[in-house]
Amino acid sequence: MMNRIGSITAKSIFKEGNDMSSNRSIVLQPIGVVRTSAPKDDVRLSSEESEATVEIYPQFQDALEGLEGFSHIFVLSYFNQLRPEQIGPLRVKPRRLLLKGFNLEELPLVGVFAIDSPTRPNPIGLSLVKLARIDGQRLTVRGLDCFDGTPVLDIKAYRPDYRAEDYELADWYKTLRLRAGEDV
Repeated sequence: MMNRIGSITAKSIFKEGNDMSSNRSIVLQPIGVVRTSAPKDDVRLSSEESEATVEIYPQFQDALEGLEGFSHIFVLSYFNQLRPEQIGPLRVKPRRLLLKGFNLEELPLVGVFAIDSPTRPNPIGLSLVKLARIDGQRLTVRGLDCFDGTPVLDIKAYRPDYRAEDYELADWYKTLRLRAGEDV
């Protein structure tokens, strides 16, 4: 990041011959930052009741107009605190299931697009959170699984048409949820 707001730049990693193969950069400008006093281990547990603040930078305050009254929002964030080994792998084990009593050896190796791991080709987070209140440029939210200082890239209000009424889960995922004693 270059200044208080700065920008986040990512180089294209597409292979030659692909329609997206040029060496273009994508530049994203954070619209705000996450503030939380929760320790990192608590954030990793991502409790629906954990509270955090999304501070919107002054030049983006007008974008909050009309957000009041929505109960939930999506927060898109940039994982700026990943360890070097978390950037690049395309297959990982769903480690969040370790919290459910599984051993690492029991977990399947799956593609990162199949789970919500922070390990991704582009370190972008997506969280659906409860919007508790808006106070000027500060949004108080519950259930945000981001560390203090995480750049916020965008916010989108949750609408009923985002909801999937009829959905399926992968067999490996259903099996692990059943073993953990959870509904499928």
